[in-house]
Amino acid sequence: MKETLQVLESRGLQVRMGGALILDVPSLSIRQGEILSLIGPNGAGKTTLLQALSRLVPSSRGDIYFRGSRIGSNHSVIQYRRRIAMVFQEPLLFDTTVAENVASGLRIRGIRRSDIRDITALQLSRFGISHLADRSARTLSGGEAQRTSLARAFATLPEILFLDEPFASLDPPTRESIIDDLERVLRETGTTTVMATHDLHEAIRLSDRIAVMNGGRIVQTGAPEEIMNQPADEWVASFVGTETILPGKVAEKNGSSLLVSAFGFTMEAIGDAVPGEDIVLCIRPEHVTLSAFGPSLTTSARNVFRGTVERIIPAGAFFKVRVDCGFPLTAYVTRNAVDDLSLREGMPATASFKATAIHVIRRKSPFSP
Repeated sequence: MKETLQVLESRGLQVRMGGALILDVPSLSIRQGEILSLIGPNGAGKTTLLQALSRLVPSSRGDIYFRGSRIGSNHSVIQYRRRIAMVFQEPLLFDTTVAENVASGLRIRGIRRSDIRDITALQLSRFGISHLADRSARTLSGGEAQRTSLARAFATLPEILFLDEPFASLDPPTRESIIDDLERVLRETGTTTVMATHDLHEAIRLSDRIAVMNGGRIVQTGAPEEIMNQPADEWVASFVGTETILPGKVAEKNGSSLLVSAFGFTMEAIGDAVPGEDIVLCIRPEHVTLSAFGPSLTTSARNVFRGTVERIIPAGAFFKVRVDCGFPLTAYVTRNAVDDLSLREGMPATASFKATAIHVIRRKSPFSP
């Protein structure tokens, strides 16, 4: 179990550029040993927040605390930077050998030569680049260069590791291989990590907690499962892959069970709302089951609707099937299921989903794209 000690905290953090407010984060805390990912579209403020937390860009207002001490007064910026490490999207390597690059941070810190040799060898081995130790950094591939950057960062035993889109420029096989190694090293070392990424799957795989950003603000934080299944609003729901987002009105309430009117249909959901209230129903595609010949007599789903298959879209290991049930509904279906059900565009199909599969959002403000 991870410690609950708070390592880094920001309060009232704002960054302005050219007079424009580009980052506004009232509060954020990072716990000892946790991996926090910042996700959001391009321009959401992920890199700016990362750079502000690492003190690479000045904040216009607000304070940052490292282990309870405010950086810039009780704790100098230089001291703080020596206890953290940063890895960028494009590796920034010296024109020396791989081993010398990995050792560079240790030399700056005045570590003994014998210790430098041992630490460097360990990190080269951890990231699978021992055979490149004497190679010039200028001859490395993108993946080899990023492995070198990661090895150099871990060599200094950082108390916080900042990663800024570290895999964005790599091809899929290389990215997958490096993520495998990074995940292993992070779990072995328990290094507190803050990573900016636009890749949701990457964040889900590596993170203990995710902060979703949009327009320079954090709009939701939580465990990966919470972000995926309990989005705070319609924008977050859409960003994390909720394909079906339906406006509705609560018709009846019985305990936590709701009967909701949407598109002229009645749906059963579980949530906290009152009769007459406008709400939004969010249904993830993996929670929708399709049948080609009608509803199964053994289904436990409370919501069953007939419709017509509009589109079947290849999506990697599965297909995305869009069904018109009088309202738009999307399901994920495996290739075998497409074949077994003989699914074709234009054919009738039955879609079903459980009441517990619906996430209810109480509509407090209009949808913001």
